[in-house]
Amino acid sequence: MAMPISCSAFRRTALVLALVAGGLPAFAQESTNQSATQIASNQPAGEVVLIPSRVIYPGETIELAALKQVTLIPGKHKPDAMATRAEELQGKIAKRTLLPGRYIPTAAIREAWLVEQGAAVQVFFIAGGLTISATAVTLQPGSAGDLIKVRNSDSGKILSGTVMADGTIQVSAS
Repeated sequence: MAMPISCSAFRRTALVLALVAGGLPAFAQESTNQSATQIASNQPAGEVVLIPSRVIYPGETIELAALKQVTLIPGKHKPDAMATRAEELQGKIAKRTLLPGRYIPTAAIREAWLVEQGAAVQVFFIAGGLTISATAVTLQPGSAGDLIKVRNSDSGKILSGTVMADGTIQVSAS
């Protein structure tokens, strides 16, 4: 004698099968390189987002070829603190493993390092009309705007400074 399947058990089973077979979030559908307004003419278009199409490993640069465009089902919205647009993801570095079919948390990506650890850099101290420059070695990597530590090559003194867009370090009086 067969027992009828409850609705919630059926939904759970369908969700598990959809995640295992398709690898997409249960509330998204693949879009085929169409604009958001062309996706379905007879139903309202959902939000178009990008998710990984393959595993992206820590330290790997995120490229658009590794991402898949999906359209959220109308009425569904992406969770907060998730990167889903090309300008948020292109050229960023994965901090942790990013799985296919899953949103990418903004905390799981970072800017590419502008200066690497152990690199020789120019350090500048600017106060009014006075500019002092020196050569230093970075003690940690950093992106533009990051505060990092450097060791002065001549004196051996450790300084903290801000990474500038041109790869130099600007220190301030402490």
